[in-house]
Amino acid sequence: MAATTGLMTVEEFQKLKDPPGAYYELQHGEAVAVTRPKLKHIRIQERLRKLLETRAANVGLVLVEFPYRPLPEHEFWAADVAYARWERFPGEDDDDDFAGAPDLVVEVLSPSNTAEEIEDKKTLCLENGALEFWVLRGKARTMTVYGTGTQKVYKSAGCVPVDRFFPDQPAIPVDEIFSDPRKKFVKNGSSEL
Repeated sequence: MAATTGLMTVEEFQKLKDPPGAYYELQHGEAVAVTRPKLKHIRIQERLRKLLETRAANVGLVLVEFPYRPLPEHEFWAADVAYARWERFPGEDDDDDFAGAPDLVVEVLSPSNTAEEIEDKKTLCLENGALEFWVLRGKARTMTVYGTGTQKVYKSAGCVPVDRFFPDQPAIPVDEIFSDPRKKFVKNGSSEL
């Protein structure tokens, strides 16, 4: 990485090449290498993406590794999962970046995440466009939903309401987010197909 003086801009950041086994995020003007997720993390991301996508219908976009710029000049992040209404996307220019935080930002905790990092992301997202910030803890099988001035923890057998984003759509069962689809196909060593 080339040395910079002061804070790195998004323009400078976009010229970087990702290191093997990682990618960069621009956090407060500093390029930070982020490691690629493990299979369990990916499985949780994909399961949640599918659950949100069925509820989003045609009102917005749900993506895994959703790139966004919560602030215009020194921030460029990727949410583990995110949702944004179509009207929040930049006009006709698909080469532009998503400005602000998506309506919903989800982080699936990894061993490399620190409490300070997650708190920082949560605060910046909620101050710059996100209506909610979700933190999923795979080992504990819990999900914490943060809004502006609110916090609620959902556990196994609980359901996370999504009516704030998708009116008239059913809540998401926590157990479905953390379910392992392989268990449907293997029972006592044989396939159920």
